[in-house]
This record gives sequence, C-alpha cells and structure tokens, in this order.
Amino acid sequence: MVELLVLLLILFPNAICKPPIVKCHIHDPHTPLHQYHQEGDLILGGIASHSIIVSSSIVFSEKPPPTLLEELNVVPKNYQHILALQFAVKEINENPQLLPNVTLGFCIYDSYFNAKWTSHATMLLISPFAPNYICDTNKNLIAIIGGLDPQTSLHVATILDIYKFPQMAPKETRQYKGILSLLLHFRWIWIGILTFSDENAERFVQTVVPLFSQSGICFAFIERSHKPTYITEIFSLFQMGVKIYEKIHNSKANVILFYGESNSLAYFRWFPYQSELEQSSNMPKGKVWIMTAQVELTSFVYQRTWDTEILHGVLSFTTHSNDPPGFRQFVQSKNPSSPKGDGFILDFWQQAFGCVFPNQVVGSVKGDICTGQEELESLPGPFFEMRMTSHSYNIYNAVYAVAHALHAMSTSHVKHRPVMINGGMKFHKQPLWQLHHFLRGISFNNSAGDKISLDQNGEILAGFDITNWIVSANQSFQKVKVGGVDSLAPPQQALTINEGAIKWHNWFNQTQPISVCTESCRPGFCRKVKEGEAFCCYDCIPCPEGKISDQEDMNDCYECEDEKYPNKHKTICIPKRATFLSFEEPLGLSLACSAISFAFITALVLEIFVKHRDTPVVKANNRDLTYALLISLLLCFLSALLFIGYPDKVTCLLRQTAFGIIFSVAVSCVLAKTITVVLAFMATKPGSRMRRWVGKGLANSIVLSCFLIQAVICTLWLVNSPPYPNADMKSMAEEIVLECNEGTVTFFYCVLGYMGFLALVSFTVAFLARKLPDSFNEAKFITFSMLVFCSVWLSFVPAYMSSKGKYMVAVEIFSILASSAGLLGCIFSPKCYIILLRPELNNREHVIRRK
Repeated sequence: MVELLVLLLILFPNAICKPPIVKCHIHDPHTPLHQYHQEGDLILGGIASHSIIVSSSIVFSEKPPPTLLEELNVVPKNYQHILALQFAVKEINENPQLLPNVTLGFCIYDSYFNAKWTSHATMLLISPFAPNYICDTNKNLIAIIGGLDPQTSLHVATILDIYKFPQMAPKETRQYKGILSLLLHFRWIWIGILTFSDENAERFVQTVVPLFSQSGICFAFIERSHKPTYITEIFSLFQMGVKIYEKIHNSKANVILFYGESNSLAYFRWFPYQSELEQSSNMPKGKVWIMTAQVELTSFVYQRTWDTEILHGVLSFTTHSNDPPGFRQFVQSKNPSSPKGDGFILDFWQQAFGCVFPNQVVGSVKGDICTGQEELESLPGPFFEMRMTSHSYNIYNAVYAVAHALHAMSTSHVKHRPVMINGGMKFHKQPLWQLHHFLRGISFNNSAGDKISLDQNGEILAGFDITNWIVSANQSFQKVKVGGVDSLAPPQQALTINEGAIKWHNWFNQTQPISVCTESCRPGFCRKVKEGEAFCCYDCIPCPEGKISDQEDMNDCYECEDEKYPNKHKTICIPKRATFLSFEEPLGLSLACSAISFAFITALVLEIFVKHRDTPVVKANNRDLTYALLISLLLCFLSALLFIGYPDKVTCLLRQTAFGIIFSVAVSCVLAKTITVVLAFMATKPGSRMRRWVGKGLANSIVLSCFLIQAVICTLWLVNSPPYPNADMKSMAEEIVLECNEGTVTFFYCVLGYMGFLALVSFTVAFLARKLPDSFNEAKFITFSMLVFCSVWLSFVPAYMSSKGKYMVAVEIFSILASSAGLLGCIFSPKCYIILLRPELNNREHVIRRK
C-alpha cells in the first residue's frame, strides 16, 4: 500500500437520486472538527491525514524544544492532499467532455492518524443516517479516496468489508525490486533497516530480507522503533531511539533503508535531537538514507528550527509524479478567507505560519496575529511544498480515475432502465459497485501529460521516481529527480540513474559512498566467508596456484582454459606459447651437435678398423661383429636427431621404434662378442666340445635373434597403439608442449626393458669372463661398457618420469648419446690406442700372450 494512496471505492447499490445538499450538523462535542465539503451531483468521500491528537503536553527535564507538543498537532505538509482532491474536482467540473452536465462534490474528514477517528470518519461518509447527525438528504457518495498510510487504510477497509464494498490496494513488490536494483547498482551490499514496530513494517522486513539476501545483500542491523501511544511512554521510547540512533551511526553500514508511514520522519527527527540533549560524544557520520515511497519529509510545528542536515542526500522512492498545469496558481490563491466549508485551513494556517487568528487559537499556539496574507511559498519544504507531491499526485489521479470510470459506465450499452441526473448523463439502473469493473483496465491522459493506466487487478501501472533530497541549515528543502524505475521494463533495464546529479551527504565529500562489511577483494584474490558472520563479511585470500580471479569479490578462483595460463598476479589468463625441442634453441642445438660429433667419431673409428682390418687386433675380435657394432652405434647417434625438431607423424612413428631396434642390435653385438670371447677361451682347453660353437654362425644367430625379438615388439606397438603428434597443455604451466604421445607406454617400457635385459646378460657374461688369461682380453672392456650402459639407463627412468615437456625428450637424447658413447669409448678406445699409437703391440704374439 505504498506505491500510491489507497483508492477505496465505495459504490452503493442504490440508484442515483436527485442532487443532494450536504449539510451535516454536529451534535457530539467530541466529533472531529476538521471537515471540508463541497456540494455536487455526485460526492467523493475523502479520509485525510491532517492532524494528530495529543492528550497532554510533554514537559522536558532537560533543555526543552522550541515549543511544547500541542493537543492538536497539524502536519502542515498534508494539507496539500486536500488541495489536490479539490483541484482535481475543479478541473473535472470545468471539463465539458468529462461527466457533462454533472458536477462532482466532495466531503473530507480527518483521520487524525488514529484508529478511532478513522473508523468514525468512515462511518460518517457511508451512513445515510449516522447517529447524532442530521443530514438533509442521502448523500450520493460514489467513492472514498483515502488511507494515506497502510494502517489508516486498514481501518477504513475493515468497515467497508462489512458492507461488501469493493476496494483496491496496490502492491509494494515493484518498489522493493527497484530498491534492490539501486543497491546492486551502487554495490551497496551491507545495509541497515530502520522501521517502526507494527504489522506493516514486520511484513516489509519479512519480504525484503529474503529477497535482498538472494541477490547478495546483507544486513548489519534491523532496528524497530515504537511510536508513543501514551504520554507516559514517550521518555522511554526516546531513550530507546537514542540508542538506535547511536547504533546506526556507529555501524560500518553507510546505507540505511527506512520504512515507515508518511509522518514517520517527524518522529525520527527526535533521535538526533534527544542525542544532542544528552550531549552524546559520538560525532554523527553521514549516511545514505533510502526512503520508501510512503515516507515524506514532514515536520510538526515545534520542529520548525530543528536541524535537517542528517537528511541531506536522501534517496527517496516516490511514485512517478508531475506538476499539473495551474496547480501552483491554485495553491497560491488559497487563503483562510477564500474557501467555504474548509474546516482544515485555519488550523493549518496558524500552525504553519506560527500565528493566531483572533478567537481561533488552537492548543497552545501563540504568536503574531494572522493576517491571511502570508505566502505559502515562504514555508520551508518540511512544512509545505508548492509543487505537487507524489502523494497528492496519486490523489489527483485517483479522482480522475473515478471520473473516467463513471463516464465509461454512463455510456455503456447495458440493457437496463436509465436514470437521469439533471437531464444530463444517464446511469443505468444497476448496482454502482459495478463501477469497479470499469476501473479495471482504464487508461487516460491527465492534464500533466502522463498516461495513467490501471491493470485488470485495479493496480496502477506506474513507475517510480528516485529523488535526491537537498537540505541546508536554513531549512531550505529541494527534491531533485536523479533516476527512476520503469515497472513495465525488463528487470535489467528498469533502473535508470544519473549518478552525477546526486548530492551526497557532506560527510562523504561528494564521493560515492561505499557500504560493505569488508573491502572488496581485488582481482587475484577470492572471498572466504568468516564463520559465524553474515556472508557479506569475509576475508580475502590469494588464488591458489594455477587459478585466477579477474573481477572483484569473486567467491572462488577459476582455472584458465587449457591453452592459457595465469599471469604473475593471477588476474588474467595469458595464451601459452607452443614449444618443442628445436634445433634453433641452445639445448636442441647442443644435443644435435653432440650427436653429429659422436657419429663422426664413430665413422672415423669404423674407417680405422676397415683400414686396419688385417691387423691382429681387428681380426682377434671378430671383424664382422665389430663392423656391425660400429655401424649400429653410428645409427644410434644419428637416431637421436629424430627426437629434435617439430614432432610430425613420421618422426613420431620412427623415433622410438628406430631407437629401440638399433640399440638392440648394438647391445646384441656386444653380447655376441662377449659370448664369442668366452667360448674362444673355453675351446682352447684339451678335449673341449665348445670348438664346434666357435665361429661366425653363432655370433650372427645371436644378433639376428635379438634383433627379431625387438622388431616384433616394435611392430606390435605400431599396429596396436602407434605414437602420434600431440599438444600437451597441462604438463607445463606456461607452455603448450608439442610432443609425440607414445600411444601405450607399456610397449615403450617393453622396448626399454628388453634392451635392459640384453645389457644385463652382456654385463653378467662379461663380468664372469673379465679374468680370462689373455693379454688382450676384450671382456674387461665390455664389462666396463655395460656397467656404463646400465647405469645410464637405470638413471634414465626416474629422470624421465620427473621431467616435463621438452626436457623429457632431452633426457632421452642424453641417455642415448651417453650410453652409445660409453660403448664406443670403453670398447674401442683401447684398440684405437694400440692401432694408432702403439702399432708395435698390434701383432699376433702380443695378442695370444698369456699373463
């Protein structure tokens, strides 16, 4: 019931009779004094919220306020609501196109913000013969427009419900969503709520807390104050208010959502005032107050000089309003002598201007004599506004809505007997509560240029204005529209806000306020909720390795895509660079040069052995095996080059299989040489049967069989799961490694395992034959070469498994070169030494000489 003043339609089942003359004579001395009526063919009822009755004055033990509370305290600002209804009726009566030949009148009673008088005023309006009242005729009452506040509306609705009169009350959910959009726009996620303790406020809290929490809004506090019901309660309530006020200003929440009735701020202004009286040591901090649509900046007469700086910078939600042409001039024309039947203006005038009319003193108001020529423009904003407020605008539009509905009903083609009014409009003889049907879906343009529409539920399709309150020490008050909420737009586009037009409280030094429990977590950090506290209160922790956060206040860090990696500060993802062991980089170039150098050395050794093939040293150790071993070592060195460069499909298929087969031939040649040496010495013993095994056939068989076994393993590898080019995006944090995926690592380790088996057998046989009595025993050198070979490949496995990317390839190349160089150096360097440097030892006698 906050979006606009409640429009309560009271439509009687009686037919419209002749124009009445409303003359009510009051017999009960306790009946309200405030009444305003204007004659007409059809009567609009009004329930105004104009005055507050106080049973006795309040005496202050400390510094008193400028004046005491009066027995009858007028809320001067609300007098404009009465003028808005009168102005709308005046315009309608002057419009020949709308309700022709029919005049509207009205009868307005004051609710006194009190349940008793609200109910009493309602009964006065709807009762043809009210007790203790004498009225000349029945009133042609067609509607009641009233209920400024939800509580007032509730008392009116309770009575109307008994008589089954249709009622309309707008929903508040659109406003709440607009407030939520505003909070999210400014990223105000740590806020407080201040309400007065009643059913409507509790309903408000129960609605907005889960709604806002779903969008990440937390609540620093939810405070409920009380309005005084009895004079004896006031001091205790003020003490409570001071505590609430100090709690608000000591809170880290810089944004406070205030929900209350239209005159709630008049009570709220007691909090800082009473805090001053108690000489509070707390210096008031600036806050951003967000006011709901029902709240207005109103003041009682005794608050005329009270400071309003605390309200500077308020952002207020109000139903969209405009200033109808001529309204300001209409208000300016008002003075205490002009209206007839206006029982409100004298009290308004006396309390608003602080003067008295002779014989018209109300309560304890004392001052100069009222001349009636005082200017309404001179009143401060909290007392009166010349521009039509949103509440008055709703009343203005409500009157027009009833008039247009009456006009539509009068021109409808319902087949009933018509009834004439003054020979003008025709109303068919039908229950006038059916006027409610014509209100649904009605749409019209008012004189202010706004299109007013009601939906099928009777709710006005109006948006909200967001106004910024600008106040100063001299009580000047100005509302500046800084945004709005379009209730018909999609949720993401409903809010419009002009941040540059907002004037914040001076305490913020015109910088946009921040309202968070914890400062924002910078990119590169994520939030960790503090246990036992609201989810808006958290610690900021760095993102773990491999993850980033690129926005503020992220709940969790996330991993980059496979082809990207986090930067140093873990705020963005950087594209990984593709890398492989290339010939251009130092590591690849050095390994390639080493492979070629060793291959060249091997070729030289082969050339030496071929050139000296007929010497005893070469002939003594099976020349064919020696040539085969040298050629296989040459190919081993060159096979390392397959592992360097861009890994394409061909090189991936060849590199491991070629390496495995060639190395198997080399190791099998070593094994064959070792076995040949052993058998040769065993065959020299008398009667030995080993002589028939000594020869080229055994050696060739060993080499061939070992080669074939490795070839079968490699063939199965290529058939079942061949190696293929692959882009490894996970092994290296900042690189995409272009590599050869081995397919199935089982076959890879089978190849290595088979070579290791051959090497182990060769080492074992050579070790057993190391002490054979010969001056040139090759078994010793083979033993040492196999020791080097096995050491290299045993260390290869952990080194290979712990390496990543191109360094895995480099480890394998190094192992190939190191093991091959070990075989070349340990087996052939002694022979080359004799052939080249000690040719005198290269003879048969030295070779066969026994130690």
